[in-house]
Amino acid sequence: MTKIMEPNQTPLPYQHWMLREIYEQPQCLAATLDQYVENGSFRVNACEPLLKWLKSLTGEIVIAASGSSRHAAMVAELMIEGESGIAVDVEYASEYIYRPKRTRKHASLIVVSQSGETADTLAVLRAANIAHQLTLAITNVPGSTMAREADASFPTLAGRERAVPATKSFTAQLLNLYLLSLLAAQTRTTISQPDLATRLSELSQVPELLRSQIEDWNSRIATIANEYRNTNNFLYLGRDVHYPIAREGALKMKESAYLHAEGYPSGELKHGPNALLSDGTALVMIATRDDANPDSVQRYEKVVQLMRDMRAQGVDILAISNNGDREVEAIATHFIPVTPAREPLLCLCEVVPLQLLSYFMAVARGIDVDHPRNLTKAVLTE
Repeated sequence: MTKIMEPNQTPLPYQHWMLREIYEQPQCLAATLDQYVENGSFRVNACEPLLKWLKSLTGEIVIAASGSSRHAAMVAELMIEGESGIAVDVEYASEYIYRPKRTRKHASLIVVSQSGETADTLAVLRAANIAHQLTLAITNVPGSTMAREADASFPTLAGRERAVPATKSFTAQLLNLYLLSLLAAQTRTTISQPDLATRLSELSQVPELLRSQIEDWNSRIATIANEYRNTNNFLYLGRDVHYPIAREGALKMKESAYLHAEGYPSGELKHGPNALLSDGTALVMIATRDDANPDSVQRYEKVVQLMRDMRAQGVDILAISNNGDREVEAIATHFIPVTPAREPLLCLCEVVPLQLLSYFMAVARGIDVDHPRNLTKAVLTE
């Protein structure tokens, strides 16, 4: 199996741990795939506990998480419901734990946490265990408290993450949650074996997809960030699974560069947030599409029309779209290409340019991006 490179005492040849960890993402995803997938099917020994957990479900799933982990969970909600038909509800762990017991859903629980020690999320898990709910932990530390106390554990293989902003741990969560959605589809027989083999084959290409694009993204975004040196506000927009990615991009900008940034569903821009658009504000729009998915194409067309409206309004737009999309490239102020892929896989790719944007904005502002003010990790994940 692929082994993850263990960090040395310094991030050389990278200036910061955050940049090194962004670049480690192809290797981390390859390691996860090696752990759970083999020859176009799931590894029996690694995935049997997950299949057993999924077969034991009697109703809906609640996913409790915080921060970046919650954004990964929001993507998972759409993937699991779309692939298997199992109803999913995503909750802020810090809010869900204080709900009156009589109003909490009697559902199976998934907790998502990089460290497996996040206090609010751990409290939700323990409450669910007391209530005899079925529980699953997705963490980056196989021996963490959550992994030990949940009924089943589905660890990511991101390796140790030293920078406070989550990068490789986030994409590892996205990958695990996509695998979980496919496992759920398999248990519910909502996916054929040939289709499952195709999906897993596509997944095996993701590490190389990232590896082949990251240098181009690095070069383009370093230049764009320099042009945005005096930009103080960012609005991030995305539809469907791309909306949580927009929120994650905004969170990275807040915690890394100390700039005001918000993520919204694209269709909500004209329902209030549009009033924020003025000089000194940039609009980051995710306009990728899966050409094999008619719903994805329809969403894309809506995004492009909104982009035209915003450019007519004089708004500065940074667009992330499919490689070769001349229409979006012509409309946007700045254009970042992403290799076309199935929609869930686009999420894994398009978040990397957003990580790089927050990184370079932080560096341009002289910020210690590995240790942003007022923030710490629960533990060093490893």
